[in-house]
Amino acid sequence: MIVSATDLKNNLGKYLRASATEDILITSNGREVARLTGIESVGQAVGRPVIQFVEKPSDKSVDESASYSQSQPAYDANKAAFYESYLREQAEAFAQFPRKASFEEFQQLSESSDERYEYIDGEIYMMASPRATHQQILGELHGIFYNWFAGKQCRPMLAPFDITLRRFENGKNKSVVQPDIMVICDLEEKLNERDYYDGVPSLVVEILSERTRGKDSVKKLDLYMSTGIHEYWIVNPLSSEVTVFLFENNDLTKSLTYKKGERIASFIFEGLEVNLDSIMPGI
Repeated sequence: MIVSATDLKNNLGKYLRASATEDILITSNGREVARLTGIESVGQAVGRPVIQFVEKPSDKSVDESASYSQSQPAYDANKAAFYESYLREQAEAFAQFPRKASFEEFQQLSESSDERYEYIDGEIYMMASPRATHQQILGELHGIFYNWFAGKQCRPMLAPFDITLRRFENGKNKSVVQPDIMVICDLEEKLNERDYYDGVPSLVVEILSERTRGKDSVKKLDLYMSTGIHEYWIVNPLSSEVTVFLFENNDLTKSLTYKKGERIASFIFEGLEVNLDSIMPGI
């Protein structure tokens, strides 16, 4: 079966179930980028899907294979890597809970386990242990934030720290996330009786990894934009870049991407600037 990446994203559960009986070829711009196959076919335990990603085609395959005709767009390694991350995260979420979970089911799972989970639009994601590069960037950036916000009303907080976000004013469609850093300006007013924060941060930061960049760049971007957060920083150590998004009225109004040698500037906190080179290991 051949499906587009967009169709797979919109009907993931359907195709994960179908992968138990036949391979699913995933295409982007007319080119195969991945293959979804039942794990039984690669000699492992039955019941979990596996995603195998198509390697960059050789020049010979471009010339001779009908699958890679000259009329098709060139292989895009960055796009393939992005799909790999996004689809793998979605498959792992499906394997964890093979249908949309209610908020109560998520709470029960979270409270009965020592693992860390996020819950986004009914999907449950188990959070992996961060690597050294992630933690180095987190420590440097939090230190800068801590010093800049000292003595001010707002304060930076570190994960693990649950943030409950609601897409609708009636409180339905809750999601629970743990941003790497969040700047909170109403902590005292929004603490509930259990000492948990129940408000919306003004600014959040996510540090990408190969495992999370699909979720952070798509799912969380949409979630943060739709739930009252004003500013979102995506720190990408894979490309040594930081993108800052400004949200107003649940819409994206501005974004800037900063590269090596540049200073990152906040849209909403005037004067908050970070030398990108100072937070990226190896620069």
